[in-house]
Amino acid sequence: MEATIRILELLVTMFAAVAASSGFWLFIEKRKSYRTLQMKLLIGLSHDRIVCLALKYIKRGHITQDEFDNLYMFLYKPYIELGGNGGAIRLMERVKKLEMYVHEDSKGEIDVK
Repeated sequence: MEATIRILELLVTMFAAVAASSGFWLFIEKRKSYRTLQMKLLIGLSHDRIVCLALKYIKRGHITQDEFDNLYMFLYKPYIELGGNGGAIRLMERVKKLEMYVHEDSKGEIDVK
């Protein structure tokens, strides 16, 4: 029993020493910084893709329902939730005003919604 208590005291002491060391906190801070950079990169890539697709659809003058759903649900919505803003938001407002087509029929013609 006494040996177990001594081992427990030693483990607590070692854990406290590691937690208090500057190396440990430097590791934690660097990891946090890395995640912040990853988030900035993800937002940047999302922004670029949203702008690229939005400009394509605006230039074409219409968008299909599938294209809009893909752009909105899988790019724009997560982009906004991550804190993205600016030009992508303005372009999405323009995309929302485009003429919407539902799908292509077997002859390659697009039905207007």
